[in-house]
Parts: sequence; C-alpha cells; structure tokens
Amino acid sequence: MAPKVEIYTRSNCAYCQRAKELLRIKGVDFVEYDIINDHLLAAEMRLRSQRQDVPVIFVNDLLLGGCSELFDLDERGQLDGKLGLSLPFGATFQTA
Repeated sequence: MAPKVEIYTRSNCAYCQRAKELLRIKGVDFVEYDIINDHLLAAEMRLRSQRQDVPVIFVNDLLLGGCSELFDLDERGQLDGKLGLSLPFGATFQTA
C-alpha cells in the first residue's frame, strides 16, 4: 500500500518546486496544499507541523520535514524507505 504523502507549499517557492520535483522523480503521488492565498490551510500547516516555512511534508500523517530534510534523507539512502519505495528485483546499491 502506498503511503499518504502531503506537502504544504506556496506556488512561488523554489524550495517547494525542488521538493515536489524530487517526489515526482521518485514516482510518488502526493497531495499538495498551496497556502499562498488560504489562511486556514496555513494555520492548519502551522498547527500540524509547528513550522512557519514551506514546504512542509508529511508521510502517513508524520512530519517528514521540509526541502532540506527531504534531500538529506535521499542522500543518506533513507528516503525511499520512508516513502514506501523498494528496489526493483535484483537491484543493488553501488558505492562511489
């Protein structure tokens, strides 16, 4: 079962664009909440995350973080597991 991924964004935010692009590259479906003109959604985001800045990313209602946390998890090889992704059969990790 695919995890529920939610991302609070602002349409004019470069970090939001980067985070969404990484999720798309990973093939992850997500629900986007653009808070730029919606004060209720912005308040909901702050209440759920205790954060002021976007993006804010949740996976199965648990706070994953923002753009930097998303990319840090990916660089450490931990993001795929948190997103419920697995390696194709027979694939292996290669270290540089």
